[in-house]
Amino acid sequence: MSHLRRSHFCGSPMHALDRRGFLGLAAGAAAFAADMTQLNVLQHPLLAGEMKKQQKRCILLWLAGGASQLETWDPKPGASTGGPFRAIPTSVPGIHISELMPEMAKRMKHTCIVRSLNTRNGDHGGAAQLMMRGRRDEANLKYPDLGAVLARELGQADSQVPDYVSFYFATEGRGSAPGSAGFLGSRYAPMELYTSMIPENIRRLDGIDDLDHKQRGELRDSLSKQFAKGRVSSSLGSHGEAYQRVRGLMASEKLFDVSREPQKIREKYGPTLFGEQALAARRLIEAGVPFVRVGRAWWDSHGENFETHRELVPELDHVMAALLDDLEQRGLLENTLVITLSEFGRTPGINASLGRDHFASAWSATLSGCGIQGGSVHGKTDAKGERVADGEVGAAELFATIYRALGINHQKNYHVGSRPVPLTDPGTKPIKALLA
Repeated sequence: MSHLRRSHFCGSPMHALDRRGFLGLAAGAAAFAADMTQLNVLQHPLLAGEMKKQQKRCILLWLAGGASQLETWDPKPGASTGGPFRAIPTSVPGIHISELMPEMAKRMKHTCIVRSLNTRNGDHGGAAQLMMRGRRDEANLKYPDLGAVLARELGQADSQVPDYVSFYFATEGRGSAPGSAGFLGSRYAPMELYTSMIPENIRRLDGIDDLDHKQRGELRDSLSKQFAKGRVSSSLGSHGEAYQRVRGLMASEKLFDVSREPQKIREKYGPTLFGEQALAARRLIEAGVPFVRVGRAWWDSHGENFETHRELVPELDHVMAALLDDLEQRGLLENTLVITLSEFGRTPGINASLGRDHFASAWSATLSGCGIQGGSVHGKTDAKGERVADGEVGAAELFATIYRALGINHQKNYHVGSRPVPLTDPGTKPIKALLA
């Protein structure tokens, strides 16, 4: 893990800010900071530092379709299942990853590789939902996904920026794991972007001025309150809260515009759509958005697996390295968890089309940054990658670990009516070795 930079405070009263002064400054800035649509809103170093310490965030790089662990995080060179790519050493002695990831090999100090996932579901739809929720839905209960839970747990009540944003521009796999707030309600539903980097329909219509827009909102509030009288419904409250945030969400449009970034920063992420969306994710979490999912598709390489990964893995390597560097340089990596995850991995066996098929029995994911023991590997697979040899991890344990890394009690209960619903399945424990 990276560490906070050593303070260069020289002791001069010109640079000092005592507790009373900080609290006064914080109180005075609270109303302004609640609408954190200006990336440089917190100019005072101490105030910015304190705010960053208090807020944790998460970026999920969702590798839709099922990235191969053998061509990324768990190579098996020389084995009959290994394929054509070599394993290369990383900056952490003893850890090797695919030669297709030279940039991440240099940055392994930030990252923990989980090589022992066994999630037992090789169906795109069911597996994607499992790996977005950490559990399977019940017949009469729809669980919230990771983004909705983090929106609920990490979002600021008075924040005007979105709590959960999801980029997914590909058509393949789009319906497998759409964002879902489940029983938490629409207040925590995602802002999903499918075709444009800028949210559609977020701008006020040209024929409606600002005063008219405010008055229409007030009329809607008044009618909603009248309708709600004498009615008890969680969905009513959830919809009301969502509507109350409309004006703030409209003001957040510029956060999605990566053209506002300096050219040198844009070049670091690269010209690809995946790179631009990762940069937008950094802009969003810096402004107070708790969770952003960036979907990169399509990794479903039943044929020509090695050509597919020769194209996709170097892009992942470049974008992920740029994102971690950017977060670290901005002092955000200490409090931002970056996850790479698919719905499953790929088979060790290579089929007649030189492809790898769906495989959920022994595959990999990574966790970087906030609360994670970087420069480490958890679990291992056998010599051919056909089974977990040590440290088996299921979806529930992975999610419990994610929650704990973000400072969330994975054993807490929500309530659906009078029924307590635990955040993770009863008895689930986080993987302590992964936690810093």
